[in-house]
Amino acid sequence: MTADFFSPISIFQWLGTAFGITQVLLARKNNINNYLFGIVSILIGMWVLYASKLYADILLNLYYLVMSIYGWFYWKYGTQKEEVPISYATFAEHFKAIGIVAGCFIIMSYWLVFHTNSDVPYWDATTTAFAWAGMWLMAKRKMENWIYLNISNIISIPLLFYKDLYIYAGLTIFLFAVGTSGYFKWRTIILNERSNAYKTA
Repeated sequence: MTADFFSPISIFQWLGTAFGITQVLLARKNNINNYLFGIVSILIGMWVLYASKLYADILLNLYYLVMSIYGWFYWKYGTQKEEVPISYATFAEHFKAIGIVAGCFIIMSYWLVFHTNSDVPYWDATTTAFAWAGMWLMAKRKMENWIYLNISNIISIPLLFYKDLYIYAGLTIFLFAVGTSGYFKWRTIILNERSNAYKTA
């Protein structure tokens, strides 16, 4: 695969990157509209990943698409028809997140090894597993989503360089930085909400 910055795959990477950057910046600000930009980025990314034979990541993007739609509705309406606040994951939610990582890794590894021509099956499966868990936690508006997503990001960076997807590698480095600052931004939001609640109590 060449690194031609004017090839169709590079142009789509640039478009997906633009929407992806907008999405993560809005997520950092706790803005529900991040999901709308994320959906466009996901659809563009699926074509790029198919052309690059990163099949597990295509399934990851399908999952992202479903969770983005679910997350938008959950953030807006929650379970009580009102907007859900940011919160820390409970023990049960931590257990489910770890289960998602383990289950996804096993399933993806088997599929990639025995049913695709992937040359990086375990690497691809690991990034997918942590991203699945992170996206689920994001949809639930849980602080820990940033941790799981950044584990996926840090593993994805060398994988994307290996696949000559330099634009997406650059985006992932950016996402890692924003994910780190996003964690602290959300923590500040929680502290401010608690402080305001205490003052009005």
